[in-house]
Amino acid sequence: MAMASAAGPADGSAVATHGHSFCKKTFHKPTYCHHCSDMLWGLIQQGFICEVCNFVVHDRCLKTVVSPCSSVAANLIKNPVAHCWSEPFHHKRKFCNVCRKRLDDSVSIHCEICEYYVHTECQDFAVADCKENATYLPGKGLSFVHHEHHWREGNLPNNSKCALCKKTCWTSECLSGYRCEWCGMTCHASCHVNVPVECTFGILEPIYLPPHAVSIPRTEVPMEAIIGVQVRRKETLSPRSISEEFSSGDTSTKYRESEEFPQSQSHSSQSRTDKQNKEKEDRDEEVIKVYDGNNSARRRIFRTILVARQAPLKQVLTQALRAFHITKDPVSFHLTDMYAPEETRLQDPTPVLNLHRKEGKRPAVFLRFRDRDNDQGEVRMYPGKLQVSQAFCTVPVDSNTTVADLISESLQRFGLVDIQCEDYRCSEVLLDRGVTERVLSWNERPWEIMKQLGRDSIRQMELMRFYLQLKQDPHGPNLALFVGNLPPNLSERNYENILTEFLGKENKFSKIGPIYYEYGSMVITYEDSDKAVRALYALRESKFEEKHLLVMLLPNIEPSMVPAGVQPLLVFVNVKSGGCQGSELISSFRKLLNPYQVFDLDNGGPLPGLYVFRNIQNYKILVCGGDGTIGWVLQCLDNVGQDSQCSSPACAIVPLGTGNDLARVLRWGSGYTGGEDPLNLLRDVIDAEEIRLDRWTVVFHPEDKQDSDNVKQVNSTVVAGSTSEDNSQIFVMNNYFGIGIDADLCLDFHNAREENPNKFNSRLHNKGVYVKMGLRKMVGRKMCKDLHKEMRLEVDGKLVELPQVEGIIILNILSWGSGANPWGPEKEDQFSKPNHWDGMLEVVGVTGVVHLGQIQSGLRSAMRIAQGGHIKIHFHSDIPVQVDGEPWVQSPCDVVVLKSALKATMLKKMKGKMKRRNTEPTMLVSPGSNLVPLPSNDGESPTDPNNTTF
Repeated sequence: MAMASAAGPADGSAVATHGHSFCKKTFHKPTYCHHCSDMLWGLIQQGFICEVCNFVVHDRCLKTVVSPCSSVAANLIKNPVAHCWSEPFHHKRKFCNVCRKRLDDSVSIHCEICEYYVHTECQDFAVADCKENATYLPGKGLSFVHHEHHWREGNLPNNSKCALCKKTCWTSECLSGYRCEWCGMTCHASCHVNVPVECTFGILEPIYLPPHAVSIPRTEVPMEAIIGVQVRRKETLSPRSISEEFSSGDTSTKYRESEEFPQSQSHSSQSRTDKQNKEKEDRDEEVIKVYDGNNSARRRIFRTILVARQAPLKQVLTQALRAFHITKDPVSFHLTDMYAPEETRLQDPTPVLNLHRKEGKRPAVFLRFRDRDNDQGEVRMYPGKLQVSQAFCTVPVDSNTTVADLISESLQRFGLVDIQCEDYRCSEVLLDRGVTERVLSWNERPWEIMKQLGRDSIRQMELMRFYLQLKQDPHGPNLALFVGNLPPNLSERNYENILTEFLGKENKFSKIGPIYYEYGSMVITYEDSDKAVRALYALRESKFEEKHLLVMLLPNIEPSMVPAGVQPLLVFVNVKSGGCQGSELISSFRKLLNPYQVFDLDNGGPLPGLYVFRNIQNYKILVCGGDGTIGWVLQCLDNVGQDSQCSSPACAIVPLGTGNDLARVLRWGSGYTGGEDPLNLLRDVIDAEEIRLDRWTVVFHPEDKQDSDNVKQVNSTVVAGSTSEDNSQIFVMNNYFGIGIDADLCLDFHNAREENPNKFNSRLHNKGVYVKMGLRKMVGRKMCKDLHKEMRLEVDGKLVELPQVEGIIILNILSWGSGANPWGPEKEDQFSKPNHWDGMLEVVGVTGVVHLGQIQSGLRSAMRIAQGGHIKIHFHSDIPVQVDGEPWVQSPCDVVVLKSALKATMLKKMKGKMKRRNTEPTMLVSPGSNLVPLPSNDGESPTDPNNTTF
């Protein structure tokens, strides 16, 4: 094999720093160039392949390669950011970003924040270059902030076009092409280096929460704990070759010792393995286990190399280094015999034949750093977020150099000469399997730290770097924790006492508040980040009344860093709605937007997100869930609005529930099916028009105060219900208020779902249950018969004579029961044309279950009874009722429905929008260019305030 190593001097050019170790190879099956994505043509299909990362390239493309090898990629990162790994999964039509092989046949994981995919056994070599989502720096004004593209190689969306040359740049054959994780721009590998470095977030800029407006205090808390990604980490290691796609001989495989000779093989695969082993013996080759230090030996994790039995020491050492993606000069390393009595060094002329062997085991070697021969060396010091021009500086050190000496020398090399060394600290950052940080004491010796790491793990030593930081966190000491799952409606002192009992006086918070009494939730603030982290973990392990406390560390947003014209989108996703659609959506939105603007409602509900956004003067909300979820968010907005800069942000909807009536009225559809591109959903939010939604207060005054406990309220966390001093029950209604047969059916469905919640995970099944229950009501006891005799109705002060009905529905919107319109089409009568901002409610009657079914199927309308803005009702007996889909049986009482002082601003999807192709380059369109929706055929103006078409 002819070698063509291209790792050159670090002169800043992409060609010189890609770090690949290329060798010429003949391929015996269709193979594609990873640089230009074209096939390698010719009878013998000759090309080059990197011996470390499997990068395949044409001879003609060899000098223009820009994609870095995995052996050097970690060194090119200025500020490493750990990935948030998913659960192991079988991904289709994706490629590993480490070994560049297909993921189809193997278990793999992906980052929840960026498009980074790896096999589980390649995870150790994943580059910690996730999106940096919180980069706010005090003292750096908005005009001085320049955001750069964050490029990710490969796995581009179908039909992606290059932003520079306009040609197709995606391929399903190999890992090729580049995509910006922020703006979605896609390019060829050779084109992306010519794209201007500044990124403007593309088409999503109007709703993007810019990273330079978000800050996270310096803590050891991982990102997934802050954004709410809860992942059970599993050390899954399977015996799979990194190089098997292109190489039949040079293998580098990771095993646990228990998997050294895998037992669970089929007869055919065992025969295949036996045949391969026989071929290796015939070729006089040996498989050797390589441990990169004491840690891997303790964990019994190794990689394997295949070498000729007569191979010289240098060849064996080079292959051992490449097995761990290390391409440094082998002169600083050596190999030792693991099974020798005293771990002796391997020596020429025949190091492989001289290895000690144990019965039933392959020979094993340690990869060691020549620490005894190296009393001095160089370390890199990175400036982190210090305002200097250099990416890093190189400082010579020896065994006597202290951390204090390293800080002093680094400050001089960075040009920071007029400042006190005592104001700075040095941290040791490891990039192995994530990002871990340790603050060093002034007397520690950096070179000894490096040598000790080399003894434990050569890989860790290569990935370790030193960071220079200010001792005082520039973001300030304040750190906020959200605490939930405490009993509601206690006093502030009671809450303080409960938390202090869990935390102890040594970890007590500096401040408590705001307190959300009716939810049993609050925010506590610390001025010491170390104390806050101890409190976070202490409270997470705590239980109150057999319920685990919910605790979240909250990011901080600096509103002055949000550019003019940008309305950041606060996204709430109910992951329990719509089967698994909620989980898929939240993952997509975290990738398309800043993950700190996307909140899982399973983690504390809407309150944490509303608290984080409290200081932003103008923002929008996207609620992904059913009508109950929307009511929940609006209720929380009512509670926190007076403490926020934006008291009534406009709300858009992605319908994930069963009925989705409010979403239908606002044109967001009958239900999200998963077929709509999440990017197009966000574009629709940008283009949507603001519209007002009337809201109504429903007050239940019980006849007898002593019997007020007979009011059976259901799911009070979702219904905006509260109790006044005279035991009245107060609710806020957004959609409709049902009395009688409609509420009776709703109550039966609710009780069935409470008994078996896992069965109610699809819209089709839910509607089927409704139909079955309706059929039972037709032949069973009729609880709501003669409803007109059991209640009295007044509308705007006038007594209304009720017809013979079994149900009454009071409508605020013209959609009910999954899209039916009980009011019916427009016709000439005494009633005015209704809408959801006219300050009027519509009252209709239903004669029975059959009539109810006819309304839902669109065959008939309900009976129009009344229309008005103030309604009084008296119940003479127990009657089923429901407010916005939350049902209970109401005892005799007076009911008042009146216009609420609470306002809701909603976003209505624009009508007549152009049909968009599902292509990624749409993200590159400037927000102000050619995005005006097409005029609708009926002449309706999308911004007409009198628009009443539903």
